[in-house]
Amino acid sequence: MRSLILGSFRNKSAVSILIVMVLGLGIFSYFKLPMEFLPEADNPQVTVSVIGPGYDAASMEQSVTNPLEQALAGIKGKSNVFSSSGDGYAQVNLDFESGTDMKEAKQEVERAVNAVQLPEHVSPPYVVQFNTSMIPISFVTLTFNDGVTEAQKEQLEQTVSDRFRDIDGAGEVQLSGKTQPKITITPDPDKLAAKGVPLQALYGVLQGRQASASVGQSTIGGQIVNLNVSGSLSGIDALKALPAAPGVALSDIAEVALADDKESVNRIDGKDALMLVVSKSASANAVKVGDGVDKAIKELNAEHPEINLRVMLSTSEQVVHSVNSMMREVLMGALFATIVILLFMRNIRATLVTIVSIPLSLGMTLYLLDMSGITLNILTLGGVAVAVGRLVDDSIVVIENIFRRLQKEKFSIDVVVDATREVSRAITASTLTTVAVFLPMGLLRGSLQDFLLPFALTVTYSLLSSLIVALTVVPLLSAGVLKKASIKEHLPSKRFMAFLNWNLRFKWVPILIAFVLLAGSVGTYIAMPKGALDQSSASMVNVSLSYKPDTPLDQVLDNGKKLEAFLMNRKEQEWVNMSMGNSSDSARYGSVQSPTLVTYMMQIKKGENAQHVIDAIQAERPNYPGADLTAGTSSLLGGGGGTQVFIDVTGNDLNQISKTSEEVIAAIKPIKNVLKVESNQDEKKTVYTLKVDASAAKAGDISSQLQSLLNEVPIGTINAGGQLLSVNLEPTLKPASEDDLNKLTVMTDNGPQVVSSLAQWDKEELPTQFYHKDGKSYVRVTATVDPEQLSTAGDDIDEALKKITPPDGVKLNVGGAEADQSADFASLFMMMLVSIGIVYLIMVVTFKTLRAPIAILSSLLFVPIGAVLGLIIAGITPDFTAIFGIVMLVGVVVTNAIVLIDRVRQNETRMSIRESLIEAAATRMRPILMTAIATICAMLPLVFGSTESGSIVSQSLAVVVIGGLAVATLLTLVIVPCIYELLFFRKSAIQRREAGSEVNSAV
Repeated sequence: MRSLILGSFRNKSAVSILIVMVLGLGIFSYFKLPMEFLPEADNPQVTVSVIGPGYDAASMEQSVTNPLEQALAGIKGKSNVFSSSGDGYAQVNLDFESGTDMKEAKQEVERAVNAVQLPEHVSPPYVVQFNTSMIPISFVTLTFNDGVTEAQKEQLEQTVSDRFRDIDGAGEVQLSGKTQPKITITPDPDKLAAKGVPLQALYGVLQGRQASASVGQSTIGGQIVNLNVSGSLSGIDALKALPAAPGVALSDIAEVALADDKESVNRIDGKDALMLVVSKSASANAVKVGDGVDKAIKELNAEHPEINLRVMLSTSEQVVHSVNSMMREVLMGALFATIVILLFMRNIRATLVTIVSIPLSLGMTLYLLDMSGITLNILTLGGVAVAVGRLVDDSIVVIENIFRRLQKEKFSIDVVVDATREVSRAITASTLTTVAVFLPMGLLRGSLQDFLLPFALTVTYSLLSSLIVALTVVPLLSAGVLKKASIKEHLPSKRFMAFLNWNLRFKWVPILIAFVLLAGSVGTYIAMPKGALDQSSASMVNVSLSYKPDTPLDQVLDNGKKLEAFLMNRKEQEWVNMSMGNSSDSARYGSVQSPTLVTYMMQIKKGENAQHVIDAIQAERPNYPGADLTAGTSSLLGGGGGTQVFIDVTGNDLNQISKTSEEVIAAIKPIKNVLKVESNQDEKKTVYTLKVDASAAKAGDISSQLQSLLNEVPIGTINAGGQLLSVNLEPTLKPASEDDLNKLTVMTDNGPQVVSSLAQWDKEELPTQFYHKDGKSYVRVTATVDPEQLSTAGDDIDEALKKITPPDGVKLNVGGAEADQSADFASLFMMMLVSIGIVYLIMVVTFKTLRAPIAILSSLLFVPIGAVLGLIIAGITPDFTAIFGIVMLVGVVVTNAIVLIDRVRQNETRMSIRESLIEAAATRMRPILMTAIATICAMLPLVFGSTESGSIVSQSLAVVVIGGLAVATLLTLVIVPCIYELLFFRKSAIQRREAGSEVNSAV
């Protein structure tokens, strides 16, 4: 280590150039690094979505879900297959094992589902594999001025979409709420009968009317010419004039009209609007793509005054805000650390030398992040915010030791080098132990690793950089600025030395008190409810209005507009977006929902209270009978933190599963903090099934005929107003009662017959949702719980389920937010144990003994005291990030103990153990307090600032780190010496007896 320190003195010019290069590379990397909201992480899941308007849940299950599941049975690497079938949609989710190549998995799924023959009027299967880079950059609304024709709208929609796709770095551009004009032909049964025209004649009314073909070539006028045949219908009037039969025009027997057809409804501020969602490509800079969208909107609005494009929500703005707020907190943390150092050292030159480690370490960190292919996001910036207080720790210990030596000795390069070498082992070991805490993050599997690894690498790069700076740059600068400095000698506190001496004499008293406090804090923590990770943003409110599946869609839409008007009248709203129904564009992204569900996004004005809005919305529930009205704050990633517990009842017998699920609902409904309990079998819908006698008629023929009679049938296309429109024959039959169903007439081999003579209609009440796991049906019971009492309610639910004895073959599987939270907590605790093992190994290698590291690790025992105390004072419920804060403290707290014990081990060569402990604690008290207070002050902006949605660096993490470090530091100076002497009690006792004998003999 001495050679490394001396090397910086022998190559001052090279070190100076390296300093400039590191700062320059850091600045260059900062502007070069891609900025995004979250690090790129693959979700090990592939989703297949299909929409089938008009199909009930049972039909979707039998005709769509089951064939898809059979086709996907042979996919390699899948761990589970879950599916859901509802009215008008089906979705299959394939979970894959960690480490699976998800691009290859997606391609294999696409090949499998594309080979499946699906029923008519059902969309093709849409396959999507999610990645965090697919988080939308901009949500843009498009509205048209009055007077714009449908053909012009279609052309403008294409122009806008193409312009967005041309943006550098842009990925997918999703368009929803699009109008699809069509021409409808509605037959009049009375006029058909009067004119003697059969309905079947209308199916072929467009057949052969339009053509464009080459029929050959001929020699005319001495030259070869091509011969073509062309015929087309242009406009709705031409369609009306078409003959449906000799002497009978189409308009004589049917109504021909232009109609608007929408796959889904999308409205902004009470007006129909199109929604464009722009995503970025995998390696693109989110901020640059967002700027490109803003620029394109300005240009398009100027070029096309008939349209109005408006950015409704921009995640790129959120990224910029995240970067700026985190950088502000980093600078505030650095400022606090500077003030602390100045107050302790009372020397501006020494303070400046110490602070130089922050920009150098950050510059090196940014360059290494760039080289590692890691982006600048809220997690990497969070790593910097957490590490900034720790960046000066090594430099503080070095400069303090140099400062202390120069108070007693004459300045020389050898003194500076020797003072640095004296603490080099301690700061190297402490830095490596902190780094070791983050290494086990590589053991975590799945998306948790994808999120924590960039954070861990950022902290690792920062700390290793600060260690190099402390061992090379700090001694070099100290030699320059302290050469002629006048430094007063700093004497250790005699009161503290006397206090520590008393504690060492009666060591069982402080140790017992500390362990009583530890037991109390652990008990308090166990009793404290654990909350869900709060991802909500008070600037956004999500509202949903859900009706039963058998509710007419017109009624749902009318009530949806009524609630929309109420939301728009709220003074807190900046804009309100309403959407309803499924669309092919949404299905491409795995988004399918009930047709009777209306959802709203409401942007809250800055400074307004979102909770007041939520309370007002919930008070409106009586005005919407038969509907489920919910509201809550929403995060940028869509939806608030998960607070639902799922109990999946699986087995082979659906009747047994249903009965068991009813027992589960009855058992958990009375539980406190459970707000709502429901299952997918609660919602039922009336379904009529025609049971055909196979000996009397062909079920397939009857099915095809009834499908044509009861649903619109496309019969061709025509060109109208420069736009290609679909021509659909509307259903002629609209049965309104069971009697009407029985009177339906179909063609058979024996001629026309009423269906009641061939078959019987069976009326059933069937669920509107069906769930499968690995091809087998199951019932899902969903319990919505109080977010603040998630773990408590989860434990109560577990206890209630233990009292239920399911039949043979039926199993209860608990999942959802509480199970996910438990898995996350278990992963972090396992990671903490591995970290402690690695830390102990490093210290054994450093100190060449097994017992001294045990004394250092004892400082960890008292982390919970301060952490729980901090949570109680702040009134914060511990969540995932609070537990992560405990894991971080493993590396931070042992740093102080290492600096203390390293001095003790050096003293033992010339002093007794007790003398070594008292001298080391008195000498190292100043650097220990300085490093601890600097770290605490650097974390303060995270406590009082606003943390970003989805960030692991939350207020609860900062509170835990501050509380745990503050208490552990104070106890380190007292309890660690007591435990150290206890571990070497025989040797210490012998030394004290020998010292007492020498004193007696001298007397």
